[in-house]
Amino acid sequence: MEMVILKPAVISLLSVLVLYISWSWRVNSHESFHQCLLNNSPPSHPIFQAIHTPQNSSYSSVLQSYIRNLRFNTSSTPKPVLIVAAMHESHVQAAIICAKMHNLQMKIRSGGHDYEGLSYVSNVPFFILDMFNLRSIDVDIESETAWVQAGAILGEVFYRIAEKSKTHGFPAGVCPTVGVGGHFSAGGYGNMMRKYGLSVDNIVDAKLVDVNGRILDRNSMGEDLFWAIRGGGASFGVVLAYKINLVPVPETVTVFKVEKTLEQDATDAVDKWQHAAHKLDDGLFIRLVLDVVNSSTQTGEKTVRATFIALFLGGSERLLTITDEGFPELELTRSDCTELSWIDSVVYWGSFPAGTPASVLLDRTPLTLSSLKRKSDYVKEPIPREGLEGLWKKMIELERPYMNFNPYGGKMHEIPATASPFPHRDGNLWKIQYVTNWNEEGVDAENYYIDLTRQLYDYLTPYVSKNPRQSFLAYRDLDLGTNNHNFETGYSEGRAYGINYFLENFDRLVEIKTKVDPDNFFRNEQSIPVLPPLHDVE
Repeated sequence: MEMVILKPAVISLLSVLVLYISWSWRVNSHESFHQCLLNNSPPSHPIFQAIHTPQNSSYSSVLQSYIRNLRFNTSSTPKPVLIVAAMHESHVQAAIICAKMHNLQMKIRSGGHDYEGLSYVSNVPFFILDMFNLRSIDVDIESETAWVQAGAILGEVFYRIAEKSKTHGFPAGVCPTVGVGGHFSAGGYGNMMRKYGLSVDNIVDAKLVDVNGRILDRNSMGEDLFWAIRGGGASFGVVLAYKINLVPVPETVTVFKVEKTLEQDATDAVDKWQHAAHKLDDGLFIRLVLDVVNSSTQTGEKTVRATFIALFLGGSERLLTITDEGFPELELTRSDCTELSWIDSVVYWGSFPAGTPASVLLDRTPLTLSSLKRKSDYVKEPIPREGLEGLWKKMIELERPYMNFNPYGGKMHEIPATASPFPHRDGNLWKIQYVTNWNEEGVDAENYYIDLTRQLYDYLTPYVSKNPRQSFLAYRDLDLGTNNHNFETGYSEGRAYGINYFLENFDRLVEIKTKVDPDNFFRNEQSIPVLPPLHDVE
């Protein structure tokens, strides 16, 4: 049989035809998905107002409103085929049902603070289920509980609690624009964790839409699934709302910020902090921030600054007694301390100017936006003094990255590692957050600053947890690995990063995932995988 050789012009025509057919299929598929949403929306709560397509003038503003990392707000960043800004729980149900029917990836966004943009970016066709309209908060002081929808931000939660009571609060993050859905799904830590644990340690019920579109509460979803959604990520369903236990706070709390450079004996203070911060009174949380600044004693030179910023659940007199006995190197004085209400301490920790009213916590726009990279570590033994001296040199060399050290101890050491998917409990002295921000545009700048972050992370390898090197899910880091979710390799790819985030809890999460979402509908680049087809889950 004679072989037919196609001429270049014919090949070019065929290529164009294939591309056109592919494009036409995608357009028709997306239009069909759009129509499916309309068809599955009840007349009492029509969905059409919640749908934003590229043809709508609202599309770009809705998309960009909750992008918190400018690395993922460029012209080349993949865009969703549409956005469903759900206004009713039925819209969430329709989104799941139609996305399954059309095999379209769904990204779930509450506040947009995912450090790697996984809640609003994908390399395959996708849409965004945006939760920001579902933000109701119902506080019941009599029962000391609240129902909080996933689209609320932390600042709104704190403010609504304080509206009802001066002596109640909730342990969660210090950034008020972070969305509840993402924060709680990864554990949720803040400056009261030494006293009350994580956010997930204080969640007592939830409402979730499962892969079949059913709305479940704790009783109907069962204890395994309820366990998984409190720190296991967005791999199991769409959480509509959480019921939280409020915690008692005194009418007066105390905050302070003390700065020391190397020339002001910062090394002594840092060395003492790492031995003392996790042992001090459970009501005292002292974050240590290490960054590089200009030296005040040597013109043109750089130095390392250690900033100790604290919340104490009590008055300054008792606080000074605690620090004088347990942390004298801090040299804390009465003039360093500010007594205020708990809600005003939230404003203080949010880095707002002194005197800013608590209503600022209702503002959903962050103070600043930039491109950024984050990484995390856990420390189990104090860093030797010579290690600190070497760290100062490395930081001055790199200059831009800085670090937050967040102390453990207290309640964090009492709660078992298996109580929730978040496993980093007893045995950890503190957590490190590596922070690099930049405003320069372009891939070259991005690669440069990400590399600086990785260099600092690599330098600290000898001093942090090992086998595995532990990481915090909320400080999303794709350097740990990504998952293509192939049924043959998905489990092994997921285990590569999953062990760092969840340690021995990873396998339980996989088993629950395989039971409740066997086709792996709820997935992202670092979600919990399902077991390979040959594995059976009892």
